[in-house]
Amino acid sequence: MASPRSPLSAFALVSFCYFTTAGLFNPYAPLWFKELGLSTLAIGTITSLQAWTRVVPPYAWGWLGDHTGRRVDIMRWTSLGCVVSSLALFSVTGYWGAAVATLLLFGFNSALMPMHDAALGRLLATERGFDAGRYGRVRMWGSIGFIITVVTCGALLDATGVGLFPWLVVLFNGVMLLAVLRLPRLRTPVVQGEPTPPVLPMLRQPEVAWFFASAFFTVTGHGVLYAFFSLYLVSLGWGKATVGALWALAAVVEVLFFWRQGGWFHRLSLHRWLEIAAGVSVLRFALMAMIGWMPALVLVAQPLHAITFAAHHATCIAMVHRLFPDRLRGRGQALYTVLGYGLSGVVAGIGGGWLIDRWGYAAAFWAASGAAVLAWVCARQSARHATAAATG
Repeated sequence: MASPRSPLSAFALVSFCYFTTAGLFNPYAPLWFKELGLSTLAIGTITSLQAWTRVVPPYAWGWLGDHTGRRVDIMRWTSLGCVVSSLALFSVTGYWGAAVATLLLFGFNSALMPMHDAALGRLLATERGFDAGRYGRVRMWGSIGFIITVVTCGALLDATGVGLFPWLVVLFNGVMLLAVLRLPRLRTPVVQGEPTPPVLPMLRQPEVAWFFASAFFTVTGHGVLYAFFSLYLVSLGWGKATVGALWALAAVVEVLFFWRQGGWFHRLSLHRWLEIAAGVSVLRFALMAMIGWMPALVLVAQPLHAITFAAHHATCIAMVHRLFPDRLRGRGQALYTVLGYGLSGVVAGIGGGWLIDRWGYAAAFWAASGAAVLAWVCARQSARHATAAATG
């Protein structure tokens, strides 16, 4: 990290802690739900609730952040909400309890990364635009947190059983609250009486609309991965520790990309990165669909996470920074969460669960590959409109 007094180090610590919670919940919550006796379709619908909480709440949090300029204060209150709502997991015995607890937890959780990236964007703004290299150095700590969590928790849950899962969720969210409390109280200047600029005119621009469509389809494919990858491998006879190691492998290549992206990220346009991420996603999810009869393919597919996720995410953050000025940036980041991780997660969770119940796990990953094809088409359209606007 940066020096202890650096604001960037505080944001890096929050990124680390946030993704430890993701590294715990995303791979292992489906296994805990299964231990409760829930069906694959039920698990898919509960997983989709994480996505539903990224449909409306992030935009509401983003509007509040843009309107007040107090994004860090919002993060503090919502982090506390995560701790309190995670306690509800101890009362879960069936479907409805799991659904309500998940909805509460991620309703608060959905505020954190949009506010984090919007506040961080102010620190990383330069005369040449968004400093993607320094953003990568902050964001990589989230990947490191994810790696540590999936490896250690996979082995821990293998040894103790998944009954420990709720205790770990409370613990990790408590640590995240402490990290958020260390953030500097950055505020976006707000002139009294000055209206908050509207966001709808931005969404009417073809470049912006096609960009969000591309993000939606790319992340839809990843939503299938997050919801069902662990269950897929366990159904093939793989152990929880091995599953954790494979999640960690993906996170390791994330770290390498984020660490080094400052050296090469600028060599291609943002639209070209969107196209590359979508194209590699087509290949990655097709390989995953085939691991049932050729398990070694997973060792080829997982390292592609560096492009399909890390490069795509860095590109989207930079695109939002470029397209949405400062007092629109909170809502811009929220829209990326809503359209990229909200609606896409709903489709992936429910649609993937439906496909798996009828045709098996491979069908869901073939569908994810098809979604990536659509993402590539949308990225091309966004680039075409951007070029036309620049030359027209």
